[in-house]
Amino acid sequence: MAKAAAKDWNMKYDFCVEPLESNPHSKSATSIKGLVIASTKNAAFNTINVERIAKTILNERKTSHGNKAALRDCIGPYKDANSSLNNALMNVKSQDYRRANEYLISAFDAPRICEDIFTKIKKAKTPIRDENIII
Repeated sequence: MAKAAAKDWNMKYDFCVEPLESNPHSKSATSIKGLVIASTKNAAFNTINVERIAKTILNERKTSHGNKAALRDCIGPYKDANSSLNNALMNVKSQDYRRANEYLISAFDAPRICEDIFTKIKKAKTPIRDENIII
């Protein structure tokens, strides 16, 4: 991973290392492409996890009707994000980086969309805010 970060002067070492340290795929990355694949897989895993957490909160009895409505609206963008991340992976592997970037940008909108939904509907922060940050 350090080798890949060292090859591109625009890439900040800490930005690469910190979020990927626990990702086994990133440890063997020797190129920017390898890092992008590892981080995209990590983001896909985190997206699925956030969606699962949202569904769990949604099904809890103590969750208010307002939170349930907002969480239901949040689940769609996370499903879309996971699809976008899978498309980004395919495009990275085929070296179509322009399209991969478009899909990545689209995927990373899910947390913002969910935050916006809660701000508009509930005038509150989403209960999955901490999980949103890791995507």
